[in-house]
Order: sequence, then C-alpha cells, then structure tokens
Amino acid sequence: MAKRLIPTLNRVLVEKLVPPSQTAAGILLPEKSSKLNSGKVIAVGPGGRDVAGNHIPVAVKEGDEVLLPEYGGTEIKLGEKEYHLYRDEDILGTLHH
Repeated sequence: MAKRLIPTLNRVLVEKLVPPSQTAAGILLPEKSSKLNSGKVIAVGPGGRDVAGNHIPVAVKEGDEVLLPEYGGTEIKLGEKEYHLYRDEDILGTLHH
C-alpha cells in the first residue's frame, strides 16, 4: 500500500539531493568538494496563521529545489525512501539553475 504524507501548517516535506560521487568521465570526486545541502520539495502544508489570525502561505511550492540548514528537520521514512520535514522558516532559500 502506497503512503503519502501531506504536511500540516507551515511544514515542508523535502527529499535530500545526493551530489554525484563521480563525473560523467568517471573521475571520482572527494566528499567535501560538493557539499551543498539541498533538496527537492515533495509536499507543502497549507500555511500558518499570525497573531491576528491572518493566513500566511508557505514560501515554497512542490518541485522547488531548496537550500537546507546543516542541522534540523525531522527524518521520516515512507516505504523505502527517506524524507525530511522542515518548518517553512527553517528553509534557507530556493536554488535556481
């Protein structure tokens, strides 16, 4: 049975991107050469509320590539895949190519 997690409030479900360990030509890369902590947004919650009760939408959308903090988030395993759950305000920014 397939499971799907839909985050609540201002939470974002992210699948971390693993940098390649070698180039297309077969040259092995050291671990620290491409240490960019990034991930792909899989699902987002509907957003939160401020003190006055106004709706605050989540700043990212599904499919965005985001820069993540070095520490934090909650690790979640759904089936064979591992994901991380972050609050919207913990995400450092979006990456554009």
